[in-house]
Amino acid sequence: MARETILVVDDEQDILELVAYTLTKVGYKVTRAVSGEEALKLARAKPPDLAVLDLMLPGMDGLEVCKALKLDAKTAHVPIMMLTARGEEADVVTGLELGADDYVTKPFSPRVLLARVKAVLRRHSGEQPDDEATVSIHGIVINPGRHEVLVRGKAAELTHTEFVILRLLARRPGWVFTRQQIIDAARGDAPVTDRSVDVHIVSLRKKIAPCGDFIETVRGVGYRFKE
Repeated sequence: MARETILVVDDEQDILELVAYTLTKVGYKVTRAVSGEEALKLARAKPPDLAVLDLMLPGMDGLEVCKALKLDAKTAHVPIMMLTARGEEADVVTGLELGADDYVTKPFSPRVLLARVKAVLRRHSGEQPDDEATVSIHGIVINPGRHEVLVRGKAAELTHTEFVILRLLARRPGWVFTRQQIIDAARGDAPVTDRSVDVHIVSLRKKIAPCGDFIETVRGVGYRFKE
């Protein structure tokens, strides 16, 4: 049974209660805040294991709260999941660059929210996947030791950069990676730029056909591998 404490911040009471109910139902301890100022006060008094943070808050907005949490040594380690409305791609990118870990778009499915929360907590608990572990998902098998990719049993010839990108995305299905995160992961090979990431993705999708559509574009943010 889960025992982590999650701080939920939203000024819409119905959303606040829905998120709190979804989390407490599976055993998480939930504290609530309806403003950015209240959220910071609670987080600094007793840092939670995760903050679920709405971006559209009165007064101090969610991005300001995110920045303040990450700049404070006492709360910098707290993972942050953003709640956003559709059409807020620029804010999502800004939040991820400030240090937020993931986001969920309103309206959201409670099951999706819960899955994302578990993934963020698992990541920060230190349960990281083994760098040499074979990844198997949606008919694709990625073997880092052999630097080999099989797509429905057939070998796919990938460049080193394409291999790194595919493994990065496939190891965390549903997780959104910004172009900058992909660039950082692919460093060490040929130079990778923000613009060239898109070119690598197009090539990668073709090479892993008919499974290329499992790499999804998140408009204005980056890419993810379908859950």
